[in-house]
Amino acid sequence: MKKISLLSLLAIICSCSGVKKTQEALNSGNYGAAIQKSINTIAENKGKKSNQPYILLLEEAFRKNTERELQHIKFLKKEGNPANYEEIYETYGRLKSVQNQIRPLLPLTIYEENRQAQFSFKNYDEALIGAKIKLSDHLYNNALAQIERANYKSDYRKAYNDLKYLEEINPNYKDAVQKMEEAYQKGLDFVIIEMTNNTDKIVPARLEEELLNMNTYGLNNLWTEYHTNKIKELRYDYLMEVSFEDINISPEQIQEKQISKEKQIKDGYKYVKDREGNMIKDSLGNKIKVDRFKTVRCDFYQFTQFKSAQVSGMVNFTDLKKKQQINQYPLASEFIFEHRYANYDGDKRALDNDLLSLLQLARVPFPSNEQMVYDAGEDLKNNLKNILRRQRFN
Repeated sequence: MKKISLLSLLAIICSCSGVKKTQEALNSGNYGAAIQKSINTIAENKGKKSNQPYILLLEEAFRKNTERELQHIKFLKKEGNPANYEEIYETYGRLKSVQNQIRPLLPLTIYEENRQAQFSFKNYDEALIGAKIKLSDHLYNNALAQIERANYKSDYRKAYNDLKYLEEINPNYKDAVQKMEEAYQKGLDFVIIEMTNNTDKIVPARLEEELLNMNTYGLNNLWTEYHTNKIKELRYDYLMEVSFEDINISPEQIQEKQISKEKQIKDGYKYVKDREGNMIKDSLGNKIKVDRFKTVRCDFYQFTQFKSAQVSGMVNFTDLKKKQQINQYPLASEFIFEHRYANYDGDKRALDNDLLSLLQLARVPFPSNEQMVYDAGEDLKNNLKNILRRQRFN
């Protein structure tokens, strides 16, 4: 029997989608994807024969990736642009990370070639530390310059992002934390919220409180801070006005509906007789009997208590610096109170089960107008939540 060469084996297995896709990634220069797929597969079982192609692919992808990344670093350094420090630092980090992922897998044996896979590892620690020092200096100095010459809040936000990244890679660098807090406070948009009632109805105080409680909306906007109580010394950027424009509450209504029901029900039994009036018996001599039915009637009276409330309003956002409205959103909600109960006249055995259940219920007090408005406010809160998530000030 002829032995299959490693190249032949590789060609056969390449028809497998996993190896084929990894080979395509390698051929297209997507070395990172080829490396990650190979590492993940080999880590499952590095001695598995069907995983041999991945060892060859990892060996080649690692070599080509290392060569390309080092050439990229060389070019960035030669260019001499301080803005390149971040890319240089992150590239060294990627090179070290790949090596750290491969090391636990070693040794990797290539059986057909009777050798161990070769990976030329390098110590990037000094290069990483050097790049981090240069990057830290650049981020810090650039952020301070942005804060110093800032004309817009976006300038402070850029400085904040630089300092935040600096804190991640080099914690407690100089006074970066204090400068980051300064940039954050100066980059914030402050929004004062006001609520107005332009209707002739009373808006429940607890509804106002809940609508204005920003903590209940799950907002995750780093650069916007909402206030319901104005701070005198603070200069606000925007006004958010929640206004009630119309509140309609219907009269309390009770609607009555009568249903007449008739049904045949069992009413004992009777013996079967022949034409002469004699009892008919079965083969065992027992008298034959059959169910006796009678017709029962019932008048069913259903009552429906009904009351509704419609609340509409607007949410207006105003740029206080430019003194102009920037956005307007409608608010609308409706709440319906409906309760059914019933009574009857006649034999209730004529009624269906769904009607019988209503007989167990009785009339209840109508909710007050204030309660109706409050209940309608549940949808208002959901609407306002969606508005706040959509609203962007810059």
